[in-house]
Amino acid sequence: MPQTMLTLSTRGSGLYEFTDEVRAFVRQSGIEEGLLTVFVRHTSCSLLIQENADPDVRRDLDMFFARLVPPSDDPSMQWVVHTDEGPDDMPAHIKAALTAVSIGIPIASGRLVLGTWQGLYLFEHRQRPHRREVVLHIGR
Repeated sequence: MPQTMLTLSTRGSGLYEFTDEVRAFVRQSGIEEGLLTVFVRHTSCSLLIQENADPDVRRDLDMFFARLVPPSDDPSMQWVVHTDEGPDDMPAHIKAALTAVSIGIPIASGRLVLGTWQGLYLFEHRQRPHRREVVLHIGR
């Protein structure tokens, strides 16, 4: 079965679209029908399928999660124990636990079966830049 690993560079917290890279992989695979599994190999970022037309959606999602799970130096997060890599460490793990690290997308007629305004995103939960590995695997 076709499989590859993408390395995505982030510049800090936010949503990073990589739909085009995934479409290219599916096209190059030559597989007409199957299921694409997308898996991120980290515990402080996640995956989302989300609207890709209006950038305000990405900004609002990032702001919502920042308010939902603030950095551990925020007074509301004084219960957090795991802060080995800074005040965004445990909050990043919580955000990843609330979202997905694996997504399945059907393939039909050699194309991803995504809606008109859907895109595939890496949701970076850490404040500093990272290099993230995402595994793509097509099963039939």
